[in-house]
Amino acid sequence: MGQTGRDHEWFDYYNTFAYVAADGVRDGSHPQVFEHDQPADKAIILVHGLTDSPHFMRAIADFFHSQLGYDVYLPLLRGHGLRKPAGMTKVRLKDWKANIAFALEKASTRTNHISIGGLSAGGALSFYTAATDNRITGSVYLFSAALDIAGGIGGLWGEVAERLLRTPVARVLERLEQNKPLINANPFRYARMDKGGAIQLGRLIKDTDRIMAGYNQQKAPFPKRIFAAHSEGDHAAHIDGIKALFDIADPEKCTLFTIPKAVSHASVVLKEPIYAANCAPEDPPLEEANPLFDEMMAALAAFEKEEQFA
Repeated sequence: MGQTGRDHEWFDYYNTFAYVAADGVRDGSHPQVFEHDQPADKAIILVHGLTDSPHFMRAIADFFHSQLGYDVYLPLLRGHGLRKPAGMTKVRLKDWKANIAFALEKASTRTNHISIGGLSAGGALSFYTAATDNRITGSVYLFSAALDIAGGIGGLWGEVAERLLRTPVARVLERLEQNKPLINANPFRYARMDKGGAIQLGRLIKDTDRIMAGYNQQKAPFPKRIFAAHSEGDHAAHIDGIKALFDIADPEKCTLFTIPKAVSHASVVLKEPIYAANCAPEDPPLEEANPLFDEMMAALAAFEKEEQFA
């Protein structure tokens, strides 16, 4: 657990995953845990997205913990949040699944009612986990979930990109980028999409596509309740991925909070903007806040309240 050191720092996490150490992780990007003095009746795991860090899930974590009374776990996906990143060439999808499995194991020692949610790739990992691990007994919360890569008319270029990421060409592109820096002025995310990580995202989307196809073939709905927040103009994750998920779920268990095109992909989860390190007072933010964050949390709270009657 750990309430010393950096805010809510999760020291057990470092003890479990030897490839990451506290002094090697950027401030604010560290794995975090929010536990009540007595175990809460409910817990949630919140998973950050590709290239970013637990900081992006922090405002939502605070809401679940302080307003809804949950114990909350924010794992750090392998290869992310590092002071000296070396790319994700050695990172595998199974590593990210193991990071979430550890959080799930910790949560299950305190309660048997566990939900899961995440941003972008973290949302896709959340759906995958909810569909494959029966320890997820609560709801699924998706924010700009990367179930379908955006791009082109009808998402055509996004589909091409997904397939390309699962071919040897992706490794060639990865080698071409190896000398480009991953750290810039943003204190909580990397400067670019690392191709090694993108390759694992392509594999993850293939997994989620297979799961959804299975539900279509079985003619049985996905059993979990789903709250999804998504921008209509998301240029990274196409909203069609959420619509496809809702097509295999019970419509009475699904809530979609639609956000205007002006809100970008990662900004959906931000209550406060992100500024560059050592920025001047007049400098604009690197990441805008979601102006509808409070409304989104109100919709989430209403959805969560209905869970007890489901």
